[in-house]
Amino acid sequence: MISRSFIRSIGRSRGGNLLAGLLCLVALGCGGGSSSGGSPPLVPPEPTPAPSGPTAWVWDLPPGFPVPLVPAGNPMSEEKFQLGRHLFYETKLSVTEDASCATCHDQSRAFTDGQPRAIGATGEVHPRNAQGLANIAYAPTLTWNNPNETRLANQLLTPLFGEDPVELGMSGLEDLLLERLRSEALYQGLFDDAFPDDADPFSIENLALAIEVFELALISGGSAYDRYIYGGDEDALSEGAKRGLDHFFSENLDCTHCHGGTNFSSALNHEGNQSDRTPFENNGLYNIGGTGDYPSDNQGLYEFTGRERDKGRMKAPSLRNVCVTDPYMHDGSLGTLEEVVDHYERGGTRIDSGPLAGDGRDSPNKSDFITGFLISRQGKADVVEFLCSLTDDEFLTTPRFSDPFAPLSD
Repeated sequence: MISRSFIRSIGRSRGGNLLAGLLCLVALGCGGGSSSGGSPPLVPPEPTPAPSGPTAWVWDLPPGFPVPLVPAGNPMSEEKFQLGRHLFYETKLSVTEDASCATCHDQSRAFTDGQPRAIGATGEVHPRNAQGLANIAYAPTLTWNNPNETRLANQLLTPLFGEDPVELGMSGLEDLLLERLRSEALYQGLFDDAFPDDADPFSIENLALAIEVFELALISGGSAYDRYIYGGDEDALSEGAKRGLDHFFSENLDCTHCHGGTNFSSALNHEGNQSDRTPFENNGLYNIGGTGDYPSDNQGLYEFTGRERDKGRMKAPSLRNVCVTDPYMHDGSLGTLEEVVDHYERGGTRIDSGPLAGDGRDSPNKSDFITGFLISRQGKADVVEFLCSLTDDEFLTTPRFSDPFAPLSD
């Protein structure tokens, strides 16, 4: 069985260790948090206010996690976090006043939405699946296929004001949006507290900076896997999950090339490491007509480079909390983790008929890492059991990240 110390070591290494994969990359080595059995605290419970100005932010990170890289010009504070939390759940940010960021990013689903493709406030279906936000602070790039989206505060402008497709639908309505917020006594206090140096803190820029701070704080590292690896709790993982762990980190499956490091992702940024770039890979999901084509509305990195070899190349997302983020792939085309394992076992998905017909295993653009493997039925079940051990129940339920407008339960 692969040792915990080995897994911890590859989680901290960056380079060419095959099992560590491309990505041990990023995130984690600057400690913090408890090494005992229970889930570590996600963020500081009650920071101590400074003598004046915003409350100083103190990261209280799970074991093995490095300090996230906070964008210059937007220091973390409790006041910004609280404003950002309210704005994240605020339906006044949508043209219909019945949708919010949380509509597509539900805490109980690790901030995904359970839809194959996201649906905007006006009912428009998007081309891609809503990605989860757990540990988004460590992601060098933020979307499935855009290498240029690297800053949360900037990316937020797309769902707010984008028109193709419409998400929150506030294009051209910036003044109305700010007036909606300004008219609420709640936001008068929250904006003033978050941006005390601004004569008028109500601005789209400040709105985006506050939501950025909330999203940066969405750290998840309290799963059964973490208790086993970092807390030394032998009983945290079932025997099946332990076998699945061995499969996952084996050269046979080679999962860690695209889902490596402590965050099980393709790349990670953190303090002291600002150079990692997300590798985009074609995993053989489509090969329309045997030409390497993907559906016209989902061609991956190709949409930004125009290079044929980039057709179908997508970002490999983090696998943390993957058991609750179904359906899977950039277009939600695989409904279960069992289907995902079958896809990689075969080395690509075959579609026998219809406009998408083709065998992804034979795609000329497919990644060299997707080669297929041999595994028993029990082995596949064990891999799925291991993947479900990456679920962080505290992250999915903590009031710290929950809807502040929701009625209190008895």
